Amino acid sequence: MTSACWWQTDVIYQIYPRSFLDRNGDGIGDLRGIAARLDYLVDLGVGAIWISPIFASPMADFGYDISDYNSIDPLFGTMADFDALMKAAHDRDLKVILDFVPNHTSDQHPWFQQSRASRDNPRRDWYIWRNPAQPGVAPNNWLSEFGGSAWEFDGLTGQYYYHAFHTRQPDLNWRNPAVRSAMHEVLRFWLRKGVDGFRVDVIWHLVKDDQYRDNPINPQFRLGDPPNRRLVPLYTTDRPEVHDLIAAMRRVIDEFDDRVLIGEIYLPIERLIAYYGRDLSGVHLPFNFSLIGARWQAQSIAKLIDEYEAALPPGGWPNWVLGNHDRPRIASRVGPDQARVAAMLLLTLRGTPTIYYGDEIGMQQVPIPPEQIRDPLEKNVPGRGLGRDGARTPLQWDGGKFAGFATVAPWLPVAANYAQQNIAEQIRNPGSIYRLYRRLLALRREQPALRRGSYRPISANGDLLLYTREFEGDRIFVVLNLGSEPTAVALPAESRAGRLLVSTFGDRDRELVREIIDIRGNEGVVVELSKQAVDALPD
Repeated sequence: MTSACWWQTDVIYQIYPRSFLDRNGDGIGDLRGIAARLDYLVDLGVGAIWISPIFASPMADFGYDISDYNSIDPLFGTMADFDALMKAAHDRDLKVILDFVPNHTSDQHPWFQQSRASRDNPRRDWYIWRNPAQPGVAPNNWLSEFGGSAWEFDGLTGQYYYHAFHTRQPDLNWRNPAVRSAMHEVLRFWLRKGVDGFRVDVIWHLVKDDQYRDNPINPQFRLGDPPNRRLVPLYTTDRPEVHDLIAAMRRVIDEFDDRVLIGEIYLPIERLIAYYGRDLSGVHLPFNFSLIGARWQAQSIAKLIDEYEAALPPGGWPNWVLGNHDRPRIASRVGPDQARVAAMLLLTLRGTPTIYYGDEIGMQQVPIPPEQIRDPLEKNVPGRGLGRDGARTPLQWDGGKFAGFATVAPWLPVAANYAQQNIAEQIRNPGSIYRLYRRLLALRREQPALRRGSYRPISANGDLLLYTREFEGDRIFVVLNLGSEPTAVALPAESRAGRLLVSTFGDRDRELVREIIDIRGNEGVVVELSKQAVDALPD
């Protein structure tokens, strides 16, 4: 790389707006809350914020059911609040990425209201309607991600409409040119406002089989799996035609300078990389979620990294994600000690990292009492561990009432340990995970090898994962101990010494090392092996 775009070198921070900060006193986060904490994000060291949906919505799925793509939901504020947030962010050199939800709308969207009005309505074909297979029987066996059939009968017109998710989220028909044109205009509306890019929700769902064939039975389905996994979604996701639709979306993005298109795609690596598109004409970053489901073991992670790096198309830029609003928090998946090691992994691998709000203070999954469950997925499919509320709880700002998030009871309960685990406390504590994130983010800005350098695996034996990042003669050596036992690690064969830049424990920074590094249990270290660092060492 002779040069790099901002989305290749910056770190993205995901904000779930309902849970970031409440400023209007209703217990739900809002745009003014985000604006009030931009300086916190600048101090942390991120370069872009991605905001989950803030558009007008009945909130059947907390904003992913949109009733007007071109307006702000009053729950979050006004368009003036949004414009002020954009200006404040750009004044601080922070990029702003919005969530774009093109697969489905709310059933309250005027488009759907017209579509369901009659079979001959001009917008009937904007959604997916089918006759019953026989009276009282759905058109085929397609299943909803939220449980049950993906077909909902509409008594007014005597047909079923398709919904891949909630019944109140009818899928748009992206085979219709008018739908494509309308959605492209939505993108342009926000791009003209200065938005720096979009994360596209469930982009691999956009096209469905035009023959409406039954999905095959999944032979690997096990009792206790989410019910939709009973079938292989062969005809409802990842259809070949989707790539032409994405390429057209990308052309809209490219009408504006320096913007980014990110795709949410839960697919194996060998299928994920197709979303870069022919000649990189697809999304800039197909989100790579492989670390979210990875076995937390050195050989497994090393294999995952190697397979991903090998699969990338020429010029394709990698990216990494540890957590998001749909998956359990990393600190609960691997434990608080290893959450520090995970942070070092995320921020030293090649590519663009995305941090989920609260992970920088090690927030864990919060148990939600049955009477406080808000997630429609958990309500539709109870007892399967699919609920997402526990990863969406309010950000813990301080030890005051409601964790400094709100002045009234928030929409979801705060963690029981918020008085001890909060941003204010961790800013004061030099050994906190927040301070580790901040050091690692600063190190990325300082070290071209971490922002732009190549990735070279060294070894993955036992609990140790070792690799280097290299750029124009500078080399960074990363050692991650994914176990609890101490060990010793030799520097790479061609290196006689180096300088330890960051330890996950925070007490060895700038330490000089020769030949062997002692590594404690649950510790990760970043060591500079550049010629300058070695030359500076005493003989």
